[in-house]
Amino acid sequence: MEGGAVRDRSRIAAIIPAYQEEKHVADVARRVRLEVGHVLVVDDGSTDATAERARSTGAEVVVHSQNHGKGESIKTGLRYWLEREMEYVVLLDADGQHLPEEISRFIDAAAGNSAKIFVGSRMNNTTPMPLLRRMVNRYMSAKISQACGQYIPDTQCGFRMLHRDVIPELLGGANRFDYETEMLILASRNGHRIAAVPITTVYSDEVSSIHPVRDTVRFFQLMRRYPRKR
Repeated sequence: MEGGAVRDRSRIAAIIPAYQEEKHVADVARRVRLEVGHVLVVDDGSTDATAERARSTGAEVVVHSQNHGKGESIKTGLRYWLEREMEYVVLLDADGQHLPEEISRFIDAAAGNSAKIFVGSRMNNTTPMPLLRRMVNRYMSAKISQACGQYIPDTQCGFRMLHRDVIPELLGGANRFDYETEMLILASRNGHRIAAVPITTVYSDEVSSIHPVRDTVRFFQLMRRYPRKR
């Protein structure tokens, strides 16, 4: 089935990368299972009860023996579902920052749309977003959009949906948080259009795993590797 119509939710799978997320992962996985046919939690070497809590929901679970980074967790999940011939794969975080009930927005967006990559956008309502995070998101999204050669309003959003056709092109690159950025650049430079899907901005008690210095350095290193696309 080509991209542009989603008729069978049994061929839509979700990936939830998780690290030390025993508090939220069960609730997120349980809600995602109500939306799509298959759910995989990739436990990236957690030392808490993340894997056990995920399994308790009936989700499939893959456990990394040690922490490899969010990017590597996503790629583990992409390979897993590619082998099982899923049509679309949804990516969302384990900390509750993305609402599983909004997966339907991505599915609806794919109907009649030639894009095969859909990225959530929180920019329609940034009021709940901390001011510093909002400023950083706008700056980074502008820079990354330049590198991609197309406008992507919220490049920092991890809530996404990918068609299986693009997945083989996205299995290289970085292995930590910068992978989510590199994914967009690689896809753009391979000629893929990226569509934005408005989603709700949620901030509660989640603790960001992003290291402000180390991951900022990684971002600028990535931008040097991919100068602005003309």
